[in-house]
Amino acid sequence: MSHLPGKFVWFEHLSSDVAKARGFYEKLFGWHTEVMPMPGGEPYTMIQNGSAAIGGYSKAPAGAPAGWLSYLSVDDVDASYKAALGAGAKSLMAPMNYGAVGRAATIADPTGAVLSLWKGAQGDPEDVASGPVGGWYWNELTTQDDKATLAFYEKVFGFTHDAMPMPQGTYYVLKQGDKARGGLTKAMDASTPAMWMQYVKVADCDASAAKAVGLGAHQVVPPTDIPTVGRFSMFIDPQGAALAVMKPA
Repeated sequence: MSHLPGKFVWFEHLSSDVAKARGFYEKLFGWHTEVMPMPGGEPYTMIQNGSAAIGGYSKAPAGAPAGWLSYLSVDDVDASYKAALGAGAKSLMAPMNYGAVGRAATIADPTGAVLSLWKGAQGDPEDVASGPVGGWYWNELTTQDDKATLAFYEKVFGFTHDAMPMPQGTYYVLKQGDKARGGLTKAMDASTPAMWMQYVKVADCDASAAKAVGLGAHQVVPPTDIPTVGRFSMFIDPQGAALAVMKPA
């Protein structure tokens, strides 16, 4: 594996009840888990989609809401962390090593969206033309100040962008070279907090959305078509974490 700075390479579910979160997603997506010992700490529960490790479950800090956390690959965690703070981000976790696995830090960007910075010791998952069902499909930032937030990510992480006119406003595709790495859009509701929304690829959006509700999730966006892109739905899982599913066009 090689390093691919600018790619979101890991996704972690944080909640007060790892066992319940695991049970929900195993039934919904067919994921399974492997427990990995961590030196000097609690074992880490990794999410497996088939034979691929794609994320993990962790206990959220006391009082913190449940949510999914995106990990962004960077060349140098310490340098990116320092640059982010200098550009207005807030530190949530200073750079630290995770045994021999890699080094990470966690920040909230200037509008409050949380993400982790990551440099894996074994490199990053390679880019593929079309990932498998049950894998990660897209990662999208919703914010109240799209222009300032776009400037932050371009300055700190070297993203460029394509701008796509949409009925609700401009949609920005964050890019590294010719690779699309994520989306950025202005929140439609003034009460919506800044956050990264993760999308899982599914074979049938309607069936997956209905199954999520049947397992106790609260539907936020019913199955909806995006012309030329696909069909998606968003929900809040039983622990309170938001997630989206997408059947590509």
